[in-house]
Amino acid sequence: MDNTVSLNAISDEQALEAIKAGEFGSDIIASKPNVAVILTQSWCPQWQGMRNDLEALDDPDIDVWLLIYDRSSVFDEFLSFKENVLCNDEIPYIRYYKDGVFVSQSNAVSQSSFLNKLKEN
Repeated sequence: MDNTVSLNAISDEQALEAIKAGEFGSDIIASKPNVAVILTQSWCPQWQGMRNDLEALDDPDIDVWLLIYDRSSVFDEFLSFKENVLCNDEIPYIRYYKDGVFVSQSNAVSQSSFLNKLKEN
């Protein structure tokens, strides 16, 4: 059985729902026991480095959701939400959830730091 962690795309509709609700929906944040939501832009070199590390993870209890929002039709609205509601103006921005509850946040991290943040709570 393949337990490789996949990078699930957050749709524009899911991004708009997050903007409206102030948080991502349970379809995202409770999809597995340990969830990371990564918000970034396509040109970000730190994201390009992290992507390879994340794609190498092999854990059935981890889900990673990704929004590359400069490629989204809701770019302006989402950028404002991320910076003004989620209070983070750096990329990549990572939100960590445990059993559907927000537990931590970070910006670019190593694979070991990512796993520690994701599973620390």
